[in-house]
Amino acid sequence: MALSLRLRRASSRNPRLFWLTQFRRWHWMSGAVSMGGLLLFSITGFTLNHAAEIEAHPVVTTRQAVLAPDLLAALKDDVPLPGPVAEALAAAFGIDIAGRDADWTAGEVYIALPRPGGDAWLTIDRVSGEAIYERTDRGWLSYLNDLHKGRNTGPAWLWFIDLFAAASAIFALTGLGLLGLYATSRRATWPLVGAGAALPVLLLLLFAH
Repeated sequence: MALSLRLRRASSRNPRLFWLTQFRRWHWMSGAVSMGGLLLFSITGFTLNHAAEIEAHPVVTTRQAVLAPDLLAALKDDVPLPGPVAEALAAAFGIDIAGRDADWTAGEVYIALPRPGGDAWLTIDRVSGEAIYERTDRGWLSYLNDLHKGRNTGPAWLWFIDLFAAASAIFALTGLGLLGLYATSRRATWPLVGAGAALPVLLLLLFAH
């Protein structure tokens, strides 16, 4: 406590020490929060950039079931599916389709079930009651790439991306503040910062047409 009080008093008399303390504190906290996301997005940024060179081997799984007559009769062009029908299909295929929108035609009900790292769909024949569920799994690398893009990941992951982006911005800005405070004793600071900022701009102007 006494040391913290002395630091606060010293900071109030020395603005540079105050900002140095603040930048360090926020830099390490934002770095700790965003470290996992930075690693994930750095690795998947590389794999996305070389997606055409990384061979994928999709695995397709197809399962079938037949709805009971009373459940088949319950299909009345409702959007989404009636609760009992959704529960029966969930039990048959091990999937959660409660609340999912469905495309209705005279002869069929179609439900798209997109997911990160693959795809899936479900159809119900409105005459025979036959239900077909097909799932495509493109592997863990495709899964991680879809996490990078936020593709079919749900609202919780999208919230995480927003929080991660905010933490990364704080990490970058406090790092820039620390660079500014140390720049007087490190002459290469601003040339390196300028080069880092100019390089992507030059690449876009010269080669990305």
